[in-house]
Amino acid sequence: MKLNKIALWGMALLMALSLSACTKNKSETRELFAMDTYMTLTACGDSADKALDDAVRLINENDARWSVTRPESELSHLNAQKSAAVSEETKRLLGRASEMSAFTDGAFDPTVYPLVKAWGFTTGAHWVPGDSEIRSLLDLVGMEKLSLSGAEASLSGGAQIDLGGIAKGYTGDMVLSLLRKAGVKSAIVNLGGNVQTLGSKPDGSAWRIGIRSPYGSSLLGTVEVRNMCVITSGAYERSFTAPDGTVYGHIISPFTGRPVQNACVSSTVVAEEGATADALSTALFVMGPEKAAEFWKAHGGFEFLMLDDQGTLYVTEGILSSFTPANGGDVKTVCEIKR
Repeated sequence: MKLNKIALWGMALLMALSLSACTKNKSETRELFAMDTYMTLTACGDSADKALDDAVRLINENDARWSVTRPESELSHLNAQKSAAVSEETKRLLGRASEMSAFTDGAFDPTVYPLVKAWGFTTGAHWVPGDSEIRSLLDLVGMEKLSLSGAEASLSGGAQIDLGGIAKGYTGDMVLSLLRKAGVKSAIVNLGGNVQTLGSKPDGSAWRIGIRSPYGSSLLGTVEVRNMCVITSGAYERSFTAPDGTVYGHIISPFTGRPVQNACVSSTVVAEEGATADALSTALFVMGPEKAAEFWKAHGGFEFLMLDDQGTLYVTEGILSSFTPANGGDVKTVCEIKR
């Protein structure tokens, strides 16, 4: 499998920004490909070695459970059979996905999967579906079509589900929990751009996380965090250009059935919990800058940064003092969002 140069560049940058403080302490790093992305895990301390080996096994187990491209996965069985026995961990993740869908009024909705397939983002055979096909597939969308009872999960009305918008964040939470239980006090995990931190650097300083620009191998800036997750969604990750020249990104709106085309080009959420940050980064992207700001003011509990197509970076007040814009980057204006 070919390496994604941008993804690897991002990993190298993250390592350069964040891990220098571990050089004077015992640290261990693991790299792997799972959940369709490259990942790096680094932990500092005497217990890091075995804990990271356990974390790698956990990630691979979750990948085997939740991959929609593996015919033997629990999720593939559920999508194919419409009713299937699932593990307790899968049941918890499905429940968490339902909660986040309700919390965002449907802006985050994993049952958009049939539309993702129709646009060719799962196969690479990109296609612009007609209006009638989109309307038909929209009838399959809605988390109310998922039901959980005992060890069984069921999908009604022809629905199918893809947990890719929350599974990495949820897995990151599991990894950090595992590391804490092993006695690790300082760690950073990068699950394909989903960055989650445990504690601070060994020297007590904050982790500096680079937020990638959607326009190439550069940064929008860096944010300093401790015990927080920094998770970004952007249509630049996977897109195609139609014969008429229109560029379509892979984030599908559950409301229109089409790739999101609003002012937002990149959405980053900073929160304590990875599952929350992961789902919200997609939901806010679907909402766009104005609705995202309204949602944040109404709910709180997280911070976000959002770049629009005019180069304005919207930053909520709780994270602004920890954010440093990149010099000469793609950010033309920084706009603070206040309550």
